Amino acid sequence: MHTGLAHTLDFDRDGKTLEHLSIPFSIDRSPYFQVKVPICLIRNGDGPSLLLMAGNHGDEYEGELSLAKLARRLDPKRIRGRITILPMANAPAVMAAKRCSPLDGGNLNRAFPGEPLGTPTSRLANFLETELFPRHDVVFDIHSGGTSMEHLPTALVERNADPERHRRGVELMRTLGMPYGFVADNGQASPTSMGAARRAGAIGVSGEFGGGGTATVDSMAITARALDSLMVALGIVEAPVLAPKHEPATPTRLLSLSRHSQGLYATRGGWFEPAVRLGDSVSAEQLAGWYHDLEQLDLAEEALHFAESGIVLSRRLHTMCEAGDCLMQVAEPVKG
Repeated sequence: MHTGLAHTLDFDRDGKTLEHLSIPFSIDRSPYFQVKVPICLIRNGDGPSLLLMAGNHGDEYEGELSLAKLARRLDPKRIRGRITILPMANAPAVMAAKRCSPLDGGNLNRAFPGEPLGTPTSRLANFLETELFPRHDVVFDIHSGGTSMEHLPTALVERNADPERHRRGVELMRTLGMPYGFVADNGQASPTSMGAARRAGAIGVSGEFGGGGTATVDSMAITARALDSLMVALGIVEAPVLAPKHEPATPTRLLSLSRHSQGLYATRGGWFEPAVRLGDSVSAEQLAGWYHDLEQLDLAEEALHFAESGIVLSRRLHTMCEAGDCLMQVAEPVKG
């Protein structure tokens, strides 16, 4: 009772099941404490299987709110196959409104494949990769920039070495109706949910649906459209559930993010002032912004320049920075 992860889910049971994944974690105030991760299983016979997750990072709210809505609204009779919903996968991080778990400092999206005898975050990652992901055809993990980043609304897949599975992943990514989509090259041993989905034999799709640690009318609308579009494309539902009257999406423009040189990083403490906006097209050596030292007013601000050309994909929201902070990312447009 002190190891692993426990649950009582019956994955072959029709209907709607609301349960918890329980992770033992002894703490000072409660020696037999369990981390409780809410999970919803909805099944109606044989058919496609889709896992929807949010709260991988606790301060990214579009997915968390949308999946909570979906769990309440979906009638098992309206679906074909199975939908599993994890609205707050890293539950301790969600409850603390933090990117990482306050229990163990764990960043779930850097914890895969995890360890069955490890910390709560590591145990959850291991359960997801070895037990839950393999039961599904598609894993859709919803992200945003969180409290520290502004992010271009962008769908995402990781590159798959299998050409046909990669083609299918890009195809599903396009069905989300996002203005941009990018392919990440994180390698076979990727510690992310998308790497875990690939190793588990599922098609992994993700995306960044907002930022700033908040939910807006626009960010919630694109999240609802993406969820509806994916469920319809897979044949799990016949019609949209969350946003039945949404506007048609424009074609997704593909981008690539695969090199460290596509990021602009702080090398010391200071304050960053951007010179370009999210979504701007920029060129190598173009001015990205200025780095200020407010403690030494006799020093002129330092001009920072992009190393590569592309489209500004994300930027740091916090003006004050430390060495190692990513200030901006530039993605490369993909032809064809």
